[in-house]
Amino acid sequence: MHVQEWLDTVPAAAVYAVVGLVIGLESLGIPLPGEIILVSAALLSSQHGGINPVVLGAVASAGAVIGDSIGYAIGRKGGRPLLAWLGKKFPKHFGEAHIATAERSFEKWGMWAVFFGRFIALLRIFAGPLAGVLHMPYWKFLIANVLGGIVWAGGTTAVIYYVGVVAESWLKRFSYLGLVAAALIGLASFLVVRRKAKRAAGEAEVETVGAAE
Repeated sequence: MHVQEWLDTVPAAAVYAVVGLVIGLESLGIPLPGEIILVSAALLSSQHGGINPVVLGAVASAGAVIGDSIGYAIGRKGGRPLLAWLGKKFPKHFGEAHIATAERSFEKWGMWAVFFGRFIALLRIFAGPLAGVLHMPYWKFLIANVLGGIVWAGGTTAVIYYVGVVAESWLKRFSYLGLVAAALIGLASFLVVRRKAKRAAGEAEVETVGAAE
């Protein structure tokens, strides 16, 4: 909510720039809240006539593709010493367990890991650099990167925009009843996602410990 309130205070051009920059840096390998920024901006565009959702989606897609490509180049040049350095600087995001989980995903799924990694917070940060470290052919990475970036950024913008439009109309009609229902649905969704994330993290930790033994 604070992100959306802040975005509402700056010009539309600045909103586009912030969204593109944050998503680009996150895709490059810097742990930033790209998805939160994108969702907030998309929701704002449904209530703010000055922010075009088409332009927003295009900027977000460009940031995702460019950031991932730069991350790929950095990973290709830096190799595994780069991952070790990142692990020391950002242990919560680039710890050994996280890297091992992401690497297994790449070995198993290849291009699909880059594509679907766009929808998973951990792989969204790792995808570019790790693909470079593992020397994935650039043409394969580029195809998956472009398609994943467009589907994730454009799709998220479109879905949140239309949900915002419908929700605003619905809330005007049903006032507090609608607000309470929306809050309960949001809370339930958050709890389900958090539970699944904890379960996935636990399984990854068990796999990592088993592999180490």
